[in-house]
Amino acid sequence: MGRRPVDAEGDGRGVSDPGDRRDATRVVGAGRRAEWTRGVVSTPVWRASTILYDSVAEMRAAGADTHHRLFYGRRGTPTQWSLADALTALEPGAEGTFLYCSGVAAIAAALLSVLNPGDDLLVIDNAYDPTRSLTTGLLARLGITARFFDPMIGAGIADLIRDNTRAIMLESPGSLTFEVPDLPAIIAVAKAQGIATLLDNTWATPLLFPAIARGVDLTIMACTKYVVGHSDAMLGSVTAGPGRFAALRDTSFQLGQVASPDDCWLGSRGLRTMAVRLAQHEKSALKIARWLATRPEVAQVRHPALPDCPGHAHFVRDFKGSSGLFSFVLNGGGDAARVALIDGLDLFGIGYSWGGFESLALPCDPHRYRSATTPDFAGPIVRLSIGLEDPDDLIDDLAAGLDRFRTLA
Repeated sequence: MGRRPVDAEGDGRGVSDPGDRRDATRVVGAGRRAEWTRGVVSTPVWRASTILYDSVAEMRAAGADTHHRLFYGRRGTPTQWSLADALTALEPGAEGTFLYCSGVAAIAAALLSVLNPGDDLLVIDNAYDPTRSLTTGLLARLGITARFFDPMIGAGIADLIRDNTRAIMLESPGSLTFEVPDLPAIIAVAKAQGIATLLDNTWATPLLFPAIARGVDLTIMACTKYVVGHSDAMLGSVTAGPGRFAALRDTSFQLGQVASPDDCWLGSRGLRTMAVRLAQHEKSALKIARWLATRPEVAQVRHPALPDCPGHAHFVRDFKGSSGLFSFVLNGGGDAARVALIDGLDLFGIGYSWGGFESLALPCDPHRYRSATTPDFAGPIVRLSIGLEDPDDLIDDLAAGLDRFRTLA
């Protein structure tokens, strides 16, 4: 859908290819090729199923190479190509990006592009639950074995490699308990063995962790979160490193994958402000996380930027910053006390997803989604997605919630 972009003049230095410019400039300019924007600021919404040709000869010629050429709606229009090119431009060294109707669809296509029946897959134990369900469900039915490993294993993953191990599925940090694995150590083992690495990079985005430049083969985002940024569209992406895009594209075409042009337009619109939104998410989340760490009702704050979060040293070494999602462990108490805390919040919505402008609170029970590790926590866990509200108002809301928790704990 989107190989490495070249601008209309062919020198690769137009607005489609921001190169080494700074993040806020890159997200504003990437993907805005003149032949797609047609003189307006943003690429319009091109909706299409059937594409009409002037002759049979023209139709046959179009089918020879459909990259960035109108062929059939499922192969995309400039609306989809613009966002795909922009996401490729944000990953130095990337070959191309394909877009999907959701993050889960992106994970599925990425895995299927590197795995075959009889293959062995290693999966990080703190992975997003739909990732786990996919690997133990659909992939198992296809004859692919999934084995889970301790997020903190690092170079020790070499001991788990089998002759038929073909891929390692990673997530950093884990989206419930926020361990940060030693990605460089794991990637080094994988490269030495010729094993593909896949990373769910939704939490950091390429602005905070440029995965392809760090050696990841396929980097995945639920663009529903920070790329869209407004909780109003479902969207996923996979960006491929060198030599990986052709198999990803072919697999995605064979699966009939296509992202709605309307949702892609919302993704492109959200992308333009992602750098400034991430900066505010980070600032507010850190203020709230540090405040929570002072509260007696809180046993631990699982935020990668705080020293007592597992893998904090890896975070400091490898990441450019943090986003707005983290969790905290309550000091004792049970589910009823946790529910009282969450149900009474005024400024935090209760719902799945994250990365929008609004704050969310969610009860988490990570032990339900682990098989290789058995984490032990002092009490129930609450996950917070910090939005763009004033952090002091959010702190006041959480303070009242912790008071409710304390009366029931």
